[in-house]
Amino acid sequence: MKSKAVIFLANGCEEIEALTVADLLRRAGSDVTLVSINETTDVVSSHKVHIVADAVFGDMDFSETEMIILPGGMPGTNNLQEYEPLRKLILEFAEKGKKIAAICAAPKILGELGLLQGKKACCHPGFEEKLLGAEVSFDYPAIMDGNIITGRSMGCAIPFGLTVLRALEGDEACREMTKKIVWMPIPEA
Repeated sequence: MKSKAVIFLANGCEEIEALTVADLLRRAGSDVTLVSINETTDVVSSHKVHIVADAVFGDMDFSETEMIILPGGMPGTNNLQEYEPLRKLILEFAEKGKKIAAICAAPKILGELGLLQGKKACCHPGFEEKLLGAEVSFDYPAIMDGNIITGRSMGCAIPFGLTVLRALEGDEACREMTKKIVWMPIPEA
């Protein structure tokens, strides 16, 4: 199975971070596949929401995939990080300059693989020390620096997803989606 973008799911993932991005990309007509690192397509999120992925890791052909996306959540982030085939794929994508996105705790995977050296990045508060070599900022819900996109947390899932959409489909697709979903940042109190 081939896909333009792949969202990796592990038991204990943060469902909003995974499904919001999938929803936004699919609404825009982008080819995105939910891929389980489990032996089955069944995944149980950190809040016990049962998700049925589109495919399992071993059934995928990543040769034409443009972007891989890592949702956070615990212990989902750790489960993704411990899965050796995914670590190898992330490093392969980085070497080829392909797009990689991670939100919440998941940017720590990129940091610990050495992929954030000299890059601007963000994450869930408390994980910043894991973003080795990054210039960490908490001023934005999502940051794109070169081929890497990072997002802060579940509450930032929509701006993170829109940033992913912009990287995959361009500015116009992102603008159209903000209109379609009536995205309006909350005004300051």
